[in-house]
Amino acid sequence: QVQLVESGGGLVQPGGSLRLSCAASGSMYLMGWYRQAPGNQRDLVASMTNLGTTNYADAVKGRFIISRDNPKNSVYLQMNNLKPEDTAVYYCYAKSGRYDYWGQGTQVTVSS
Repeated sequence: QVQLVESGGGLVQPGGSLRLSCAASGSMYLMGWYRQAPGNQRDLVASMTNLGTTNYADAVKGRFIISRDNPKNSVYLQMNNLKPEDTAVYYCYAKSGRYDYWGQGTQVTVSS
């Protein structure tokens, strides 16, 4: 059974930084992060293939950096210059073959 374990969320002031971590229990072709604010849909933030191809939402380009540690089956999201509109529950995502996996979500709140 595949598990995704997330950590790193919290409360931060605008302009601050957070680093999210997610560890899978197996190797994944694609890993990344989605986020969902109250009343909104769940949107892609960033993703990365096992070979290093990245994809970022326009709203986070230049501020967020996704990285992977494949031997650890882990993915990270370095979030810099955080803005109040970044406030959301962030979900780790992974894909292996035809299967999709989701973490349980971690709350990121950007507020003064």
